[in-house]
Amino acid sequence: MEEAKSKVYGYRWVVLIVFMFLNAVLQMQWLIFAPIAKAAQSFYGTSTVGIDMFAMIYMGMLVIMFLPGVYIVNSYGVRIGVGIGAVLVGVFGLLKGVYGANYTMACISQFGLAAAQPFIICAITAVAARWFPINERATACGLASLSVYLGILFVMVVTPLFLTENIVNGITVYNVDHILMIYGIISVASAIVLLIFMREKPPTPPGVYGRDENIAGFLKGLKHIFKQRDMIVLLLLFLILLGVFNALSTCIDQLCKLRGLTFDQTGLVGGTMLLGGIIGAVILPLFSDKYRKRKAIIVLAAILVIPGVAGLTFVSGYGGLLISSCIFGFFCLGAGPIAFQYGAEITYPVPEASSNGLLLLIGQVSGIVFVFCINWFGIFNSMILCVVLMPVAVLLASILKESSMIQSGVEATDCIQ
Repeated sequence: MEEAKSKVYGYRWVVLIVFMFLNAVLQMQWLIFAPIAKAAQSFYGTSTVGIDMFAMIYMGMLVIMFLPGVYIVNSYGVRIGVGIGAVLVGVFGLLKGVYGANYTMACISQFGLAAAQPFIICAITAVAARWFPINERATACGLASLSVYLGILFVMVVTPLFLTENIVNGITVYNVDHILMIYGIISVASAIVLLIFMREKPPTPPGVYGRDENIAGFLKGLKHIFKQRDMIVLLLLFLILLGVFNALSTCIDQLCKLRGLTFDQTGLVGGTMLLGGIIGAVILPLFSDKYRKRKAIIVLAAILVIPGVAGLTFVSGYGGLLISSCIFGFFCLGAGPIAFQYGAEITYPVPEASSNGLLLLIGQVSGIVFVFCINWFGIFNSMILCVVLMPVAVLLASILKESSMIQSGVEATDCIQ
């Protein structure tokens, strides 16, 4: 169906907002300990790796749950798929709060929360395709991705403010379990709101959106994706950039500890990265949609992310770290929604959740590798590796071909060769 014959509904913004709320909460639960890792280690009596494990559970579970999650979103729709994710977030977020003082139960709850990921974050482009016209989709993806950054920003900046300490028998005791309960209540609220207001699709589509599939069609779609040369290049690009971001988000406490920063300063460095990402996720997709350019902005972002990573690696002053963190966040995270939408366009007519999910999957796998490198070889040596990889990312971005769909403004024919 051509865009001219389609109708756009105002309710698309309600759907997007409730989806964004749930997505933000999912990210809060992912990195809840990142800015207070030292306090969490003391509270649970565990090591740095024991706390980093909470973030790595998220990364690992996406690898395990990717296929079932994406298949359900593609085959049964975003309302059922995202609804399953919402139930998991509400139930296990609350359990994590109620049993927050028990390390084992907190880990088990984290597995349940992590299982919700593919049902939610892999549906970003699917929600955009069902409710938004082609010339608004990068913007919709940008706003949905914005919720990811808002959730992490909230965790980085606000969590240290929730943290209190008391001296009991000469031992410092932190209120980590109370913090988990706060986030548990927020998780339940986000799940309820999503289940009430989420809708599958409008009565009249804004364009061609994802189709229902059986398992044969689903696997055929994945095969089609891996035949696309530009999608392979994009996956390699995400292997580097998203992997570096995931690792830095997980180990931001180690990076700041090396510079002698406090809990509050650590939270602000991480928060500045996300603030830059939020601004970038609003500005860059708007330019991409307005000027019908995907590749040019991805290349520009890959180039300008280099000084951000270099600054985080070599700058020692607090002010310099804040500036470097903002630059890295603006260009790395700001270009993310454009890259997701680009992937959906070049792999069309494969349902959007498949390309979206694969890109997230590759970033999570590399994120796990980077986190292990940080814990094995040290944060500084691992950051040197990140700096070395940045020019490779620029080269990969430069050999992409522009999306024909965004250039024409009309979606391709609905067939997989």
